[in-house]
Amino acid sequence: MRAIDLSTATWRKSSYSNPDGGECVEVADNIPSVLPVRDSKDPSRGTLLFEPAAWTRFLDGVKGGAPH
Repeated sequence: MRAIDLSTATWRKSSYSNPDGGECVEVADNIPSVLPVRDSKDPSRGTLLFEPAAWTRFLDGVKGGAPH
């Protein structure tokens, strides 16, 4: 697996994140070929990397209420 440089990632908080500091998810959509996702409350804990197609399927499932 190749290393992904996230030093230029432009993070944005999900519009569904709680404005009071709870359940905050950030995504960066300016990194070619992957979509990084992290917890904005504790970004040092790590980042999940999704292929764009996998992220789209995940969002479609969430929006459509797909079972787990």
